[in-house]
Amino acid sequence: MKRIESPKNARVKQWKKLLTKKGRDETGLFLLEGFHLVEEAIKSNAPLVELIVDERTAIPPGWDASVPVVIVTEAVMKTISSTETPQGIAAVCRKLPAELEGVKTALLIDAVQDPGNLGTMIRTADAAGIDAVILGEGCADLYNPKVVRATQGSLFHLPVVNGDLAQWIARFKEQGIPVYGTALEKAVDYRTVPLSSSFALLVGNEGSGIRPELLGLTTENVYIPIYGQAESLNVAVAAGILLYSLQAVR
Repeated sequence: MKRIESPKNARVKQWKKLLTKKGRDETGLFLLEGFHLVEEAIKSNAPLVELIVDERTAIPPGWDASVPVVIVTEAVMKTISSTETPQGIAAVCRKLPAELEGVKTALLIDAVQDPGNLGTMIRTADAAGIDAVILGEGCADLYNPKVVRATQGSLFHLPVVNGDLAQWIARFKEQGIPVYGTALEKAVDYRTVPLSSSFALLVGNEGSGIRPELLGLTTENVYIPIYGQAESLNVAVAAGILLYSLQAVR
């Protein structure tokens, strides 16, 4: 096992760059932090490059011994961590390959910028058994540490890709898969939409919603009734309600 004690070490500087989108794009790598995320990566056979372990932290038994381990000091771990209280375990991982063959259910996300919302929707899509998540223009970076944490490991369970949403909407419709947008105007109550084992749901930006040009391409646009005084639902909450409600019982 290699040991690194100084936060000024060149390897540490490379790890720290992975906290930035530029660093991730240049290297094709990203950082994971915490026992749960690293364990999910191992269970899912994610392309891990190395484990980074605080010298005070024990590696759980059963973890893949073939992944190189680097032991670091508390100071080093704090330097590369994006959390206030690091758990003492991190990993470098290659960006994940994704194949979208045979997709029958999908979540399409237009310009959702909040990392927590984006990660939560990916986690919810995973829980709802959705086949894939497609991120459109303006979305937060999938490998932003806050997004990765909010997925709770679900980014390892289903394909998540960046793509042209207009093209994907057209593709789904050509395959006979209905695409439902979320809107407040010129929309129907989601409970009136026929349940299906194949559908795509399109959700949009926290403030401005889905771009009008995309709403004009959908099969139907739906809304969730609000019975109280709240002006709107959080986009991740709305996505969760619809992902479960639109699909036929399995």
